[in-house]
Amino acid sequence: MIRDRKRLPTTAAEREAHKVFKAVSAKEAMTDYAKAQKAFHDNRERLKAERLAREAEAANRTKAG
Repeated sequence: MIRDRKRLPTTAAEREAHKVFKAVSAKEAMTDYAKAQKAFHDNRERLKAERLAREAEAANRTKAG
């Protein structure tokens, strides 16, 4: 079984490399989150502007008609 195998102790270089790679992957995750949040915000603002334009146009039609 795999559980029967003993792990070799990690070297200082391996620990340092793991620390660096862990930091990089966390930064990438936050970058992905920030991109998703920006896309969501931009889309919401676009939809809001379109809705306000439709409402203004409808209000102008009712005044003119």
